[in-house]
Amino acid sequence: MVQLMLEGFGGDRRGKASRNQTGSKFGIECYHVNARLSQGIHEIGGFQPRKLFVLFGYCLEAIWCRFRYGVTNFYYVPAPGHRSALYRDWIVMLLCRPFFKNLVFHWHAAGLTEWLTTSTPTWIRWVTRRLLGEPQESIVLSRYNNADAVWLQSRHVEVVHNGIEDCCPEFEHKVWPTRLARSRARQVLKLGQALSADEIEQAGADAHLFKALYVAHCSREKGLFDAVDAVALSNAQLAKSGSAIRVQLTVAGEFVNPVERAEFEARIRAADLQFTTESTDLPNTQASTRVVAVAQSAVQYVGFLGGEQKRNAFIATDCFCLPTYYANENQPVSLLEAMAFGLPIVTTRWRSLPELFPEGYFGLVNVKSPEQIAEAFLSTIARQDEEPLRPLFLSKFTLARHLSAMGAALQRYE
Repeated sequence: MVQLMLEGFGGDRRGKASRNQTGSKFGIECYHVNARLSQGIHEIGGFQPRKLFVLFGYCLEAIWCRFRYGVTNFYYVPAPGHRSALYRDWIVMLLCRPFFKNLVFHWHAAGLTEWLTTSTPTWIRWVTRRLLGEPQESIVLSRYNNADAVWLQSRHVEVVHNGIEDCCPEFEHKVWPTRLARSRARQVLKLGQALSADEIEQAGADAHLFKALYVAHCSREKGLFDAVDAVALSNAQLAKSGSAIRVQLTVAGEFVNPVERAEFEARIRAADLQFTTESTDLPNTQASTRVVAVAQSAVQYVGFLGGEQKRNAFIATDCFCLPTYYANENQPVSLLEAMAFGLPIVTTRWRSLPELFPEGYFGLVNVKSPEQIAEAFLSTIARQDEEPLRPLFLSKFTLARHLSAMGAALQRYE
C-alpha cells in the first residue's frame, strides 16, 4: 500500500525519473526512505544486530532529506503489537522526530493499544507515549483503528480505506457470465440431475467442484487450518446428502513456521480430504457425454502466486476464504482483490473486518469456527445469481479513491 501511494503521488522525488517533475496532481511531493529491515519472510519480527545498523542508516537518510530538500512532514507506519517492532519505532522517533515539524502516522496494522495495555509493563507504555504520542495526524483504515490513534492522543484522526487498482476490468463481460453458469450448474447438480452439453460447455467440466481460494501467509492465525477443516466438514455433509458437488480449496502463500507447514502437509493427506467424483466430459462430436471417475484431493497447495498466476487463480475460483484471527489484522488487501473479482467472501468477525462488508453479510463467521465456515461454503453453493461484492469495491476501495482521500488528508500540512 505504501508503494501504491508513493507511485500515485509521483514517486520518489529523489529518483532520476521524477527530479524534473512538478509533483503529482495531488500537490504532494514524496521523498522516500525505503526502511526495509527484513530480507525475507523468515526474518520478519525477529531481532538481528545487523538491523540496528541498517535502521540507524535509514534515520540518517531521513534527516538528510529534511535539510537537503526542506521536508518538514514525517510520514511513518507504526508498529503492530510486537516488542522488537515497537523498539524500532522508539529508535526512529528518538532520532528523527525532533527534526520534523509534523508527524503523520498511517496505521496499517491494528491492535497496538490492546497489546500495550494488556501485555506490557507500565514503563513500556510510558516510553511509547513519550516518544510516539501526540502526532499531528493519524490516518486509520477503519473505525476499529481509532483506539490506537486515540491512545496516543493524536491531534487529528482521518479514516482512509485501503484501495487497489481494478484487477478485473473485464468482469462484466468475461468473468461474471462464467461464474453465473457455474452457479446455475451447481443448482442442477444439487437437484440430482445431470448437466446438459450446453451447461457443461458454459460452466466447465469441473462444475461439480465448488472452488474456494485462500491467499495469505500460511499460518494458523491466518485461519489456514480452520479453512482446511471446514472443507472436510463440507464434503462430509455433501457426501451424506448424496450430492455430486464437492468443495476444493486452493492454498496460495508462503509458510512462516516450518512446523506448521509439516502439520499442514500431513493434514491434507488425511482420508477426509480425499474424494472421488464423476467428471462429465464432452467428446469432440458433442453428441453425447462421457462420465469419468476422478480421484482428487480436496486441498491443493500451490505456493506463492504473483502476477498473472494470482490473477488466474482469482478468476478460476468460486469463493474466497480468509478466516483470520491474526493479532495485527486490519484491512487485508487480498479481501479487496476478492471484491474486485466479484467473489463471495468467507472471513471472520475479527477486528475491523466486518466494516468492509454490508450489514448482515452472510459470509462473516466467528474466529476458530470451521463449522461456521463449512456452513458458509454450503450456503454459497446454494445461492444462485448472488449479487457480487464488486459494486462495493468500485464505490469504496479503488486506488483512485484511496489516493484522493490520502491526498486530502496530507495536504493540510504545508
